[in-house]
Amino acid sequence: MKPRFPRRRWVRVLLAAVAVFAVFLAIQWKRASDQGGQQYAEPFRIAGNLYYVGANDVTSFLLTGPEGHVLIDGGYPGTAAMIMASIEELGFDIRDVRILLNTHYHLDHAGGLAALQKASGAELWVSEEEADAVASGGDDPDLGALRLLVWSGLARYPRPRVDHRFQDRDTVRLGPIELTGHVTPGHTRGCTTWTFPVREGEREWLAGLVCGIGTPPQFQLLGIGSSDMQASYERSLERWRSLPVEIFLAPHARVFGRWQKFQESQKATDPVAPFIDPERYQTFIDNTEKAFRAAVAVQQAPGQ
Repeated sequence: MKPRFPRRRWVRVLLAAVAVFAVFLAIQWKRASDQGGQQYAEPFRIAGNLYYVGANDVTSFLLTGPEGHVLIDGGYPGTAAMIMASIEELGFDIRDVRILLNTHYHLDHAGGLAALQKASGAELWVSEEEADAVASGGDDPDLGALRLLVWSGLARYPRPRVDHRFQDRDTVRLGPIELTGHVTPGHTRGCTTWTFPVREGEREWLAGLVCGIGTPPQFQLLGIGSSDMQASYERSLERWRSLPVEIFLAPHARVFGRWQKFQESQKATDPVAPFIDPERYQTFIDNTEKAFRAAVAVQQAPGQ
């Protein structure tokens, strides 16, 4: 009689348990600051009315306007204070932020939304697919066994108030500021890629804050939701390739080269030039597809 679970399946279950325990230890180690190891990063203008106000790796972006400002992503719970300090350092007021947006519900990108919402009074817009997860403080059925980290409180964050739920390709407007939310599932089921025009004088570029970095651990380790996740990634890859992004941004600074581009902008005759990087955007898509194909190959290997 064949065993109920192939040996490789038991190995994957064991690896999942080890991964959960490792995450538990990491979170315990960092809980005192609740900052996920993030450090303050000098804020700066990217182009036009677009500013970087995030931490050294987990990003946040500010779009300023005459009728108020838009802030995208809230970092960890403990980095909200950094974001507010960066906004103030640039000469803006957190109380002028009218709209909060989010790329996805994970702790390191939505954890500070409640604090930022309280300080600003802003309205929070979240994709229909992830509104409940954000409003619950990080709980989502797609996490599978990893929901234990949320239920235990280790990966839960303060619950923000979700004011608006949007659909794929919906537009959010605040005066002259206009952003389009592209639901690009894969990393999470409601992961939102934001695109918006950035203007400086007579020049205009399309900025894209891309959500979709890495296949989630519940897929890599256990294959949970494998067929749906594969179809989602295929659609997201097609969407990303269709967007003519010129200013490439990402939820993690290392992905779009924050530090290098900031340094180059300080020396450049045209400070905006280093951030106009459609090539890196295409490389990101290529690398994401390679990682996705590799993860699928593991799930489809004999014995799975």
